[in-house]
Amino acid sequence: MNYGKLAKSVLLPVVGGSPVGIFATRNSKEIYDKLKKPAFAPPSCTFSVAWTSLYTIMGIAKYRIASKEKESKSAELLYETQLGLNFLWSFLFFKWGLHGTAFIEMAALLTLITVTAFEFYKIDRTSGLAMIPYIAWVTLLFRLNFSIFRNY
Repeated sequence: MNYGKLAKSVLLPVVGGSPVGIFATRNSKEIYDKLKKPAFAPPSCTFSVAWTSLYTIMGIAKYRIASKEKESKSAELLYETQLGLNFLWSFLFFKWGLHGTAFIEMAALLTLITVTAFEFYKIDRTSGLAMIPYIAWVTLLFRLNFSIFRNY
């Protein structure tokens, strides 16, 4: 096991999300709390725990893929692209208040996450399955984003 490579794989999404939190989602708790949300909307306090956990799991899955002898460059590119879209969403929704654009972007994100999970699964079953909680969480947020967009 290459602990340096593992740390890099986990820290990229976890630490990469920090500048997003600073620049894109400043006051996001206040913004989120003021939005007209459906009954299924999670409380704002759940987001940091959920994202830190998911980013850690995603990073481990990415490490496992990168460690395989089988060609994984396309799967790694899919992963990096979906991570970029993940970070972009916060700017669209919170920083710029573009709820409709954020919803469309999230549809693309959810599609890309699913394709990434499938590609991971073909290379390493555990890595593909590890992406399922991420898919489930983003599916919930997709519904939430749509509901908020519809209410404004």
